[in-house]
Amino acid sequence: MSLDDFLRAPWQNSHELYKDSALAMSPAPEYASSEVLLASLYRTIGFASATEGSIPQAGRDLDKKIQQLKEKRSPAAEGATADAGTWHGMLHGILESPKLRNQSTKRFLQVTPLVPGTSLFSGSARNAGNPWPAGSLVRRMVSLGSEDGHAADGLWQDLFSALGVGDDDDVFARWLEGETGAWVPGKHWQLNPIPAGEARLDADDLRSVQFLPSRQLTKDLRAIILAKDAMTRRQWTSLLEAVLRLASVSHVTWLCDVQARIWQSLSDALDSKGPMGPAEARRAIFPGSPQYMAYGSKAQPSLKDGFSGYLGARLGINTVLWSLEKAGAPYVGDISSSQGVAGLCQHVRYNHDQLSALGTKRAFLDVREREARAMNCKKGIGANLVEFARHVLGQRDTAEPLLRGYDQGYVLKKKSAGNSAPWIVSLGPVAVLALVHCALAGLSGPRSIHRLGQHLASYGIAIDRHDIGGNDLGHQLRMLGLVLDSPDAESGMLLLPPFKSNIK
Repeated sequence: MSLDDFLRAPWQNSHELYKDSALAMSPAPEYASSEVLLASLYRTIGFASATEGSIPQAGRDLDKKIQQLKEKRSPAAEGATADAGTWHGMLHGILESPKLRNQSTKRFLQVTPLVPGTSLFSGSARNAGNPWPAGSLVRRMVSLGSEDGHAADGLWQDLFSALGVGDDDDVFARWLEGETGAWVPGKHWQLNPIPAGEARLDADDLRSVQFLPSRQLTKDLRAIILAKDAMTRRQWTSLLEAVLRLASVSHVTWLCDVQARIWQSLSDALDSKGPMGPAEARRAIFPGSPQYMAYGSKAQPSLKDGFSGYLGARLGINTVLWSLEKAGAPYVGDISSSQGVAGLCQHVRYNHDQLSALGTKRAFLDVREREARAMNCKKGIGANLVEFARHVLGQRDTAEPLLRGYDQGYVLKKKSAGNSAPWIVSLGPVAVLALVHCALAGLSGPRSIHRLGQHLASYGIAIDRHDIGGNDLGHQLRMLGLVLDSPDAESGMLLLPPFKSNIK
């Protein structure tokens, strides 16, 4: 591989140092929904042999098996208590997850990921080809946000135990898990540990970085796990989905921000400037308190700008790394930490003359101009990122209008009923419950509404606490009984814990 190869196909030929970075976009997000995230997480954490690409065919095989048994009027599958007709009604009625508008004419099995067994035949990102492993994104966030490998393994183990179906789960969940095991035999629920080579942040960076969505997710997962015994399985998985969808998009947007900042540092280094030493690099590449979205405002323009910045950074960083290879001065460090980025900047400054002779900046500008459509998120990686954020955060636009209320854990909703109406930041009731619970986790008694604003800010959502009382968030909080109006509190509102586990 060489600089010329990269310039010919810049999205396929990333440098090894770039691909191996803990700050790289891995796995590369594509379409997903909250249910796809959860179903894929089941497979990632407990079904090592269930690959993403095998799920659509498993769904078709199960549907065919049920149909054959119905036609022959045969008894239930071995070990099952429900006959084929009853099981068909469960999958295509009670458990069926609504399809999107563009899926209304397509036939495939799509059910609510209520228990691990349902993920063996439903919930892949695509129904053909090689779907991306959305669950691996959650695993990477757990690894990056934990204090060390031991803490990451402990949380992963606890999450596995909570996702499993045990005696503390409701009767329906226990029956359903046993039934799916009978109809789709051969897969055993067993912990799939975090791989030894999973990316981790440098210890100094982890201690010093102020804004880190993956770290907030690790705290919120603990809070959600503790709340499991306070509700039904369906209620708990809905809360978990709400937290996962906000955290995953915030994490991806944070990575885009970090990548753009790394490229800015390298661009400065090409001009013989840039950060000197790890401390300066840390301040330069890690955002302090960014605002990726503003409550009540359009979300897609700011997110799209961040994704576009990432695409430019990806081109720029790889151009520099391949240029150093061509100049005979390859960088032998890493770009996974502030120390590694500082070392790369120093290496670029040291080889300034060779890089100038190669026309590194000119090469970057040329490839960026040539890839203008991709840079505008009209195709390829950028389009995938936009689709990922839109479908993970947005309320599901169901083919059946009467089922629009199925999704209550959304972060974005349409401003009006029109097809061209913009998506604005507005939390659904389940998302409000989940975030209030997480904001008050470990505390006893009510707290100021300011705490919820701080919690949203930890995921990059800006909101003025003085506006909460009069906007739709304040309305949701009152409707759900999550606030106490008090003239002595900030904005006149106190948050109330929604579940008993909050005040243990």
